Amino acid sequence: MTKWVALLRGVNVGGITVKSAELGALFRELGFEGVKTVLASGNVLFETDEGGTTAKDAALKKRIEKGLGERFGYDAWIVLLEHDRLAGIVEAYPFDETDGMQPYVVFASDEAVLREITKEAGSLDPEGSGAGTDGGERTAPGTGVLYWEVTKGSSTDTPFAKYLAKARFKSTTTTRNLRTLRKLL
Repeated sequence: MTKWVALLRGVNVGGITVKSAELGALFRELGFEGVKTVLASGNVLFETDEGGTTAKDAALKKRIEKGLGERFGYDAWIVLLEHDRLAGIVEAYPFDETDGMQPYVVFASDEAVLREITKEAGSLDPEGSGAGTDGGERTAPGTGVLYWEVTKGSSTDTPFAKYLAKARFKSTTTTRNLRTLRKLL
């Protein structure tokens, strides 16, 4: 069995309420084992024999999204990754964690979108200083993710945050705090 992580996009905000107990119940009804929800922001750990190839992973993702949509009545989007991959992503976080800064990882379920947001992040820091446009944020590409650090309290106000909030990224991206991701390990 493979251990997986499903990161739900846009739950418990904007009127879409998904309670952890109901979320866990759905994943068990879908036939998954070892189901555990973490925090109320739509994080699910589970195990299954499904997946293992690009096509099978995509089918698994689609099946979960369909189940979420039917159960909770919204257009469901998730980022799905193997648990071992998440551990590597967390371990590779490139910035020293400091007081006053929030450490984030931006996940994208579409490679083209990941390239696009990585390019945009680079345009905010054309000199490569890691300082962003105003010294309050910086980004770094990772394997299949984009690492992002931003001043606490400004994670919705910076140029990059506003770029990530565009509606066209809604179905393919989600962002998690590094501390949340550690709780999934």
